[in-house]
Amino acid sequence: MITNTKCECGHQNHVGTVLCESCGKPLNEDVSEELLEMRYDGVARRSQRANPGWLDRVWNFFSSVKIAIYLILATLVGAMLGTIYPQENTFLNLDPAVYYEQTYGTLGMIYYKLGLSHTYSSWWFITLLVMIGTSLVICSLDRVLPLYRALSKQQIRKHMQFLIRQRVTYSAKLELDPESGADEQWVQRMAEQLRRKRYRVHTDGSALLAEKHRFSRWGPYVNHIGLIIFLLAVVARSIPGWSLDYYMGFLEGQPVPIPSTPYYLKNEQFTVTYYDENEMSDKFRDRNQTVAKTYETKAVLYECEKDCNSKTKEPQLKEVARHDILVNKPLEYKGLLAYQFDFSETPQLLSVSPMLKNKKTGEQFGPFKLRMKNPADTYVAGPYKLTMKSYFPDFGLNDAGQPVTKSNDPNAPAFVFSITGPNLPAEGEAFMYFPREVDKVNFRQDAINGAIGSQWDISVNSMQDVEIANYTSFLNIRKDLALPYIWAGSALFMIGVVMGLYWQHRRIWIRIDDGQALTLGAHTNKNWYGLRHEVAAALKALDLPIDPKQLANEVKK
Repeated sequence: MITNTKCECGHQNHVGTVLCESCGKPLNEDVSEELLEMRYDGVARRSQRANPGWLDRVWNFFSSVKIAIYLILATLVGAMLGTIYPQENTFLNLDPAVYYEQTYGTLGMIYYKLGLSHTYSSWWFITLLVMIGTSLVICSLDRVLPLYRALSKQQIRKHMQFLIRQRVTYSAKLELDPESGADEQWVQRMAEQLRRKRYRVHTDGSALLAEKHRFSRWGPYVNHIGLIIFLLAVVARSIPGWSLDYYMGFLEGQPVPIPSTPYYLKNEQFTVTYYDENEMSDKFRDRNQTVAKTYETKAVLYECEKDCNSKTKEPQLKEVARHDILVNKPLEYKGLLAYQFDFSETPQLLSVSPMLKNKKTGEQFGPFKLRMKNPADTYVAGPYKLTMKSYFPDFGLNDAGQPVTKSNDPNAPAFVFSITGPNLPAEGEAFMYFPREVDKVNFRQDAINGAIGSQWDISVNSMQDVEIANYTSFLNIRKDLALPYIWAGSALFMIGVVMGLYWQHRRIWIRIDDGQALTLGAHTNKNWYGLRHEVAAALKALDLPIDPKQLANEVKK
């Protein structure tokens, strides 16, 4: 429970206050020659309570500057550990569990097992950031509230002990008649001199308070607000939808869904030009190495409107943006960015438009479009119907001789159809079709199909019926809704730095007692040299010449 201590001036002060919040008299101590503790003008902070409870202990922990420094150092060490090896979110088509051990050996495996491969999204790193943010908030509140209370309740006439125990002080004997108001006139003349130096002056009879640049005292707290906003923005990146950073491959001709968004991106065409031998340096020419000069992705961005997550239906897409992506010239749409990252020459079959052919009569039926990715269940070729029974994107045989697919990429696609129609059994005839000619030979398509293969065939008439993707374009997909807040926090941080670095809060107190004793005390948070020269110049203008060095209080510090 907080109680109050009453000063001889009649003001009630909070327990723990060093100086009277009104007159500035030192409390709970005898007359001393030591310089006063002017931090927060002696006002008590919550973290200085004598008998703290458990909530106060938590407050005291986070209000400690020493703890804040330890947290910052721990965060810096953690951040440095995250830079030893590449973070796994930068990988493209790599298995982190295998990559670190194969590339960096035992140390790489330990690095991965400790979770350092995703340092900046780990729970402990986020916790450190939250603790730093909490420390900034509590440190600021613990100090800014007492400071505000001290500066907003300044009394003009200060106690004599308060004045003579300042770091800058001056005393002189004047021959003034207080009954005629000469002392108040002298104070007004001094006030005019200080106003010329851009001080805000307040007077109370023969007492004066002048101050300027009070706003600089708030610089550190503006600095803290900027850091808090910055840290909150960094933590907000872990909120789903706030931040994306994917490295994805886009094969020509196929819309690819972008994770955590309703968007699909299609690489319509990829083009690359290479340096010729005359443009390359000798180092590359001697290696007989080709070097890409420019590469471009003609990209189309779609928004999915229906059947987005359906495994049986094609998603219904609406085009929302189109852009030719070059290096450092990304596609941009509503905060989503697609940067050109890399490319790979990966010829791959996308689709064929074959005909169903009767070898005996020469009749042809079709064509029908057969896609390698997500093929339809049924196709119609004239009076005939082809129902897909099995699909093997990358056909192969296991040890038992059974057909299997070795991967989901259409490296050696094979389709098993049941064909029904005129002059065919009602239950249909099974037919295995290999779109690539090399696979027809390697896997002996005619032998597999047997009797039906001698009568029927499925094949294209020309290469115009074949759609091939020659390149895969690798794009870096980014979205960062926290970035504006990061910039705002950084700007506030710099404003706080400038406020505290280029201005100083200066205060001058003067009192004249009985028209004879002039006492002056002055304080600033830094640049005492400049303050002494300002005080000396003002006194000199009132015929009190003094060397600025004589204003320095030589009492025990």
